[in-house]
Amino acid sequence: MSTPLNNKKVIFGWTMYDWANSVFSLTIATAIFPPYYEAMSKAAAIKSGSSPEGPYYITLGGYEFANTALYSYSLSLGFLLVTIISPILSGIADVKGNKKSYLKFFCYMGSISCMFMYFFDAQNIYYGLSLFVLSLIGFGGSLVFYNAFLPEIVSEDLFDRVSARGFSMGYIGSVILLLINLVNIMFPEILFPVQAKTKEFIQTGLSEPDALKKAKSYYEGIASKLSFVSVGIWWMGFAQIPFKHLPEKLRNQNYKGNILSKGINELKNVWKEINETNKHNHVKRYLWGFFFTSMGLQTVMYVATLFGSQELKLKTADLIVTVLIIQLIAIVGAWGFARISEKIGNIHTLLVMIVIWIGICGTAYHVKTEYGFYGLAAVVGLVMGGIQSIFRSTFAKIIPDNTPNHASYFSFFDVSEKLAIVLGTFSYGIIADITGNMRFSIVALAIYFVIGFSFLIRIKNFKALHP
Repeated sequence: MSTPLNNKKVIFGWTMYDWANSVFSLTIATAIFPPYYEAMSKAAAIKSGSSPEGPYYITLGGYEFANTALYSYSLSLGFLLVTIISPILSGIADVKGNKKSYLKFFCYMGSISCMFMYFFDAQNIYYGLSLFVLSLIGFGGSLVFYNAFLPEIVSEDLFDRVSARGFSMGYIGSVILLLINLVNIMFPEILFPVQAKTKEFIQTGLSEPDALKKAKSYYEGIASKLSFVSVGIWWMGFAQIPFKHLPEKLRNQNYKGNILSKGINELKNVWKEINETNKHNHVKRYLWGFFFTSMGLQTVMYVATLFGSQELKLKTADLIVTVLIIQLIAIVGAWGFARISEKIGNIHTLLVMIVIWIGICGTAYHVKTEYGFYGLAAVVGLVMGGIQSIFRSTFAKIIPDNTPNHASYFSFFDVSEKLAIVLGTFSYGIIADITGNMRFSIVALAIYFVIGFSFLIRIKNFKALHP
């Protein structure tokens, strides 16, 4: 039995998965894990012979990689694996009607990986990166099936608002947990015996100020690792709400053929449908525009804190505060641009936001001070939530009417995003690795935004995408 559209409990349950999993993208992928990884990899690199002043190199498979580039490559690997497996899984999910089962699987994979990050330190860099890759697979894989629920639970006139509500719930939930973790990191004496540790360091010959500083740094690391555990618990725990309320369509239960082949064939049919001459040109242009825009957008989101820590020498606490500013402004941005899209249309709204992103890249190339970085972060927050929300809801509008294969169509959407992350982060890392300067990578990101703009501006008069 199918669930009626616009059911309040179902919509609430759907938005709560944003609340549950967004703590990963904020705490693990953006705010705390990147600077923690940089500190651990820096310590490991110095121990292996790198200069304390940098650059810092990590040896892997007989090759040396800059520590920040290795992080970018790990991002690329995680999302590459999601890109490979998600189309097949989403096709199977459309056949069997079990999207919620896959959603649960990837949720548990990601959340458990986060919990085990507690044991990551300078002695096991590859262990930490491996768990990071697994958590990325869990996060990215679950979003394929989560996004595919949107056109099945709400009517088209509510796509924009419900999508924005989901992103807003995600920002609010992730900010709450990040604030808790930030307090623990900045004031470790609240939870940990800092004074006792200080006395222990004094006995080794350190002065009291140096001993106190070292004790706080020690417990700051412990608090950072506990934040990874908190993400896993939060993600898994709150995910039980959508697991309870989201429907599970039980169609095609009598299908007796090879489910894997059937799933792949479903995807082939969708791809063939998208490539029909003229009929779906708007879908192709939209996906290309989304792809290139995501190469810039997602890369900025994942490497911003590394840029702040390495290029501007900002402290972890300062970076976390910056991320909080971005998230709080993003809440307003998601709702604000949803309202703007009602006035000027989805495509025009996306074009405006892409122009702003191009300006952000140009400014980032020249920014030299922490205050300039904070100002830039505020602008990023304004357009970050809005552009993600509008991209998701616009695709829900732009896919062919009455298609039963929402998961298959959304797999193309998600594959485009994940492949964009793979290429965007890989190009960012390799440019930084070759030039030794992360600012040159920003130029590439600006070019990606320009290409994305050129595709989207060619979408004309489709449905409610233009007023």
